[in-house]
Amino acid sequence: MATLYVPAVNLIGRGCVQEVGSYVKELGYQKALLVTDNFIRSSDILEKVTKPLDEAAIEYVIFSDVAPNPTCKNVEDGLQALKENGCDFIISVGGGSPQDAASCISIMATNGGKPQDYEGLHKSEKKGLPVVAVNTTAGTSAEITINYVITDEERKVKMVMVDKNSLALISVNDPELMLSKPAALTAATGMDALTHAVEALVTPGAYGVTKKLSIGAIELIKEYLPRAVENGHDIEARESMVHAIFLGGMAFNNAGLGYVHSMAHQLGAVYNLPHGVCCAMLLPVVERENAKRVPAAFRDVAKAFGLHTEGKTDQECADYAISEIEKLSETVGIPKKLTELDIKEDEFDFEYLSKNALIDACAPGNPFMPTLEETIAFYKELF
Repeated sequence: MATLYVPAVNLIGRGCVQEVGSYVKELGYQKALLVTDNFIRSSDILEKVTKPLDEAAIEYVIFSDVAPNPTCKNVEDGLQALKENGCDFIISVGGGSPQDAASCISIMATNGGKPQDYEGLHKSEKKGLPVVAVNTTAGTSAEITINYVITDEERKVKMVMVDKNSLALISVNDPELMLSKPAALTAATGMDALTHAVEALVTPGAYGVTKKLSIGAIELIKEYLPRAVENGHDIEARESMVHAIFLGGMAFNNAGLGYVHSMAHQLGAVYNLPHGVCCAMLLPVVERENAKRVPAAFRDVAKAFGLHTEGKTDQECADYAISEIEKLSETVGIPKKLTELDIKEDEFDFEYLSKNALIDACAPGNPFMPTLEETIAFYKELF
């Protein structure tokens, strides 16, 4: 038996954000805590979301103190703002950071406690406060998934929460909100989306439905991510990437992720790096080892990247797939080595990051469980 988690309502396509007000009004909610970041607040994107709310006479209070890697303090401050203003639902506007912060605020609003209480799998007892998740980047799929990630700033650890009670009520994926996003952000979030699709395809948790979703996502990302990076106003590319993240998000939401994400979470938490960049750099490193254990799983990855797999061995398919991942990463401008990001090998805490990767909630989804020594070796390949 399989369970497929997805928000009850999903608005997808050009101009769909204009429908948000009418949907909220129909549901009867009165006042929103609008969770976003300072970049979105200072851009023209926010007005495109608040205008339909104003037209529908929906009240809202803006909370924009969300960091690129949202912290426990961000969540606690957001929860306080929600309570002080008597908000009965949440609207998240942005990429993975506001979406993740909103998910945690939602859970804590109905369950109490502190963010650390919800690290791991399905730790809450009650459904979170309703969330309308308005996505502005083609990457994380946080608007449609039961996963969210919060940084414990004291431990310097990204806490992964997997909780069906955090699932948004409504997701909004309007490519017109993504047109002004810079190339580097487009590349990073797009490679995060690719990582979702690849990991969801090779994980032992993959099954028929999620495999088809992953393959579809990879096919779209391969074709349209370079176009979106080259020209951010290519609306066809932006819309196709929206379709890709929706497919990939549904795939990993229900099949799981793997060790790329386990390691990327630690790298981002300690060195405050963009999550998508961490994933992109680690993806070929980890998948090269996964391919030694489950080469047959990469046949579909290779096919999605355009290889005619007939007559090819599983290992040939795996080699091709990993080569194409590396080519795509280079094409969209992802750094190859951590030294390009001013991180020095002699100052890198290999053991600390590796120990935390081993206990990350995504680790069990990998085709094999690396040892501490193997994890350290993976990180060393980034120098």
